Order: sequence, then C-alpha cells, then structure tokens
Amino acid sequence: MLGIVRASSSSRLFSTFRRVSPFSSRFSVRSMAHSTPSFNKITIQRDNTTFDAYVVGKEDAPGIVVLQEWWGVDFEIKNHAVKISQLGPGFKALIPDLYRGKVGLDVAEAQHLMDGLDWQGAVKDIEASVNWLKANGSNKVGVTGYCMGGALSIASSVLVPGVDAVVAFYGVPSSDLADPAKAKAPIQAHFGELDNFVGFSDVTAAKALEEKLKASGVPHEVHIYPGNSHAFMNRSPEGVERRKKSMGLPDQDEGAVQLAWSRFESWMTRYLSS
Repeated sequence: MLGIVRASSSSRLFSTFRRVSPFSSRFSVRSMAHSTPSFNKITIQRDNTTFDAYVVGKEDAPGIVVLQEWWGVDFEIKNHAVKISQLGPGFKALIPDLYRGKVGLDVAEAQHLMDGLDWQGAVKDIEASVNWLKANGSNKVGVTGYCMGGALSIASSVLVPGVDAVVAFYGVPSSDLADPAKAKAPIQAHFGELDNFVGFSDVTAAKALEEKLKASGVPHEVHIYPGNSHAFMNRSPEGVERRKKSMGLPDQDEGAVQLAWSRFESWMTRYLSS
C-alpha cells in the first residue's frame, strides 16, 4: 500500500492550506443573511443542539447531503446543490450548515473557521441530515462533499448508519477521524493530478485511499484528472477568481468538470435508485 502523510489533528491535517498564499491576519466572520430563493431553509435538531440546512429538489426524490468546503455555506456549495438536484431523474439536495451561519470570505477566515470545527459534531450533523431526508420522502440517501466536505463524506461512509452511497471530491479524512478501510457504503472519489495538498488530496493520498477502499470491500472508484488541481469543480466566475487570486490555483478545464459530473450522476443513480 502506498504511504500517506497523516496528521494527528484536523488543524495539522489542513496546515498545508496556510502555505497556499500570503494573507493578512485580519479576521472577521460574515454571517450568511439570506438563503437563495430556490432553497427551503429548515432547522434540524440533534442531541441538545439545532442547525440550519438548505434543501432544494424534488420532494420524494433520493436524497443527497451536500457538504461545504472550508469557506462555509457560500454561493459555490449552493451552486453544486442546485446542479445535483437537476441531475438525471432529479435528487433532493440538503446542505447542513456546519459553521452555524458563518462564512469565510478569504483564506484567513476560512482557515479560522475550519480550525474551530468540531469534526465529531459535524459527523453527527451529517447523520441528522441523512435521517431528516429519510424521514421526509427520500428512501435512499447519499453524501457528497468538496475539500473539507469531501473528507467528511468519506468519514460518513465509515461512521454514519443509513448512508447508501458517497461521492467525495479532493479530500481524505485523517486517521483519527475515520479509517476508509472500514467504509460501509460505496465510495466514488475525485482528485486533481496537480493537487499539492500533501496527505489530504494529492495523488499519493488518492492512491492510498484506493488501497484502503480495496481493503474495505465496498464498491469504489478513484478518479484522477490530469492537468487539474484542487477545487477544480468550482466553475462559477466568482469561484474561478477566488481560486486564482486567493489560493494561487490555476484555472481548470471544463471537460474534466463535465466528466466528473457524469460519473457522479451515474454513481448516485445506481446506488440511490429504489
């Protein structure tokens, strides 16, 4: 099995992000004031806490929990959820607000928010979201996520009962959160060949994940996209600009994005169809 650099905590795991580009020490949290009109804002309770979630798509369609990047519930993750809701026969997409309304508008803010995330609590949020979808018309439920959310989506295959399928984009959970060799739901994963976040989403991490998934025995696919780097699925004008200016990442090719969406649709349709 190929080796992988692992961190002993989520903060160390993502320390690579701090070296992506220089940024000021200024920090202020902006709250998301309004949900996009096409979304239905709901409140989900788990244990002794509640969190907001944003739902879009057909009422009785298979459900997909859509997990945010380190930015929070911003325009890009909502773009992804809308896209997912319109794929194939249609899905019911639900975005749980893991940051409780806070959004990072630059790299420093996003890093601060992610460093403060209760990862075990986030897994509980995912489980509550899966349960909500199953209680509200979705017979089967998948989980998908990007970057931080990609790592959490793989963790959900290990830790969350009732997950029927996972599609993860450029993120692998730390060993102290979840071991992919213990995955219980089918996993499809996508990585950029030029991704340089060592041990988290680079090619070595992707190949190590593939070996872990072979050991798990679950159906799995690991796809690596030549010439693409981290966050290559973010194709809105704002997302492209942010990737290039804030994180120093090159622009990506639309063909890889469409291929990844096609694979996503096939995977989720296969495992979430009743």
